[in-house]
Amino acid sequence: MAAGFLVMMYEYSPLFYITIISVCFIITVAVVLGWFGFDVPVILRSSDDTESLTLVPERKMVLVTNPFSLEMTSKAGTVTEGLSLQAYCLEDSVLCCFWGCEVRALQSALQSHQHGPRLCTPELFEDALEFSYHLCQNFSLQREKKEECFTQMQPELGVNDFGFLPRDRYPLVAVLMLTNPETRENYNIVASVTVLHVPDDKYRTSARILFQYLLTAKGSLYDLKPLFMSADNSNLSGTDEPSTTREGSGLQNIDLDENGEESESEKEWTDNLGRDCVVCQNAPINRVLLPCRHACVCDGCVCHFLHCPICRAFVQESFALSNNPTHDEDKEEDLMQD
Repeated sequence: MAAGFLVMMYEYSPLFYITIISVCFIITVAVVLGWFGFDVPVILRSSDDTESLTLVPERKMVLVTNPFSLEMTSKAGTVTEGLSLQAYCLEDSVLCCFWGCEVRALQSALQSHQHGPRLCTPELFEDALEFSYHLCQNFSLQREKKEECFTQMQPELGVNDFGFLPRDRYPLVAVLMLTNPETRENYNIVASVTVLHVPDDKYRTSARILFQYLLTAKGSLYDLKPLFMSADNSNLSGTDEPSTTREGSGLQNIDLDENGEESESEKEWTDNLGRDCVVCQNAPINRVLLPCRHACVCDGCVCHFLHCPICRAFVQESFALSNNPTHDEDKEEDLMQD
């Protein structure tokens, strides 16, 4: 009956059929857009819609001084030919290079730091690893001096590779620790653990840093992660001197205690105030978006975006790189005073 009615309506009114198809198409498009979470670009929104956006939650951060810095001088090193590492420390320190360290042994050592004695000396770290490595080389470092250390797997050990993937050993684990017990009391961070990949006969990918951890005097473990900027600006993940890290505080401690604490590495921003926001191109960049870690917007533009302008990832929260007021805020304060 219904089918016959529709056929009759189509024969006498083609416009009715076109209307039905159009309505079905519009409903289908609306359902697809709603399912995949597509949003209307900010540039197409009215000013009222933009102002009604929910503010991005701000993560509470605490400044902590990291006395250690370690980077690779070249990515051309191999297990047999060795690798050069450049270290810079604020105090006299020691660099311990563990070749062929077992993955389980390292994870167990990091857990023991959280639940047992603090790993603040090379001897304690070696005991925590239970000597599950092929070779350990130590280098003494002087305070506030860049030093290049060359480490290499000894040929007499006969180790040219660490097997096929997945592996049960890390090629190289570099640990930085303070030498003098007196200086350890001045810093909350007592050790820096860097896990590196070094090419060998079985896996020839170029050398790179896989993970970086910071161990604190209170038994906490922080996972260092890089910050990223747009193509016009340099990457913030590498620094020539010890960087300033920010630790989560407040309510974030609850989540971090359950899932592992994290910190974001950053540069000194006093010399970078000229870098402009990718949105307004007027105010300096001062906001890092999480979880994508793109540093690309200013304090004024961060509230207008639900998605990162660089990668379009959903923004869950953000934090400020500097607590200093922007130039626009300074101008407003001067006008008010006048």
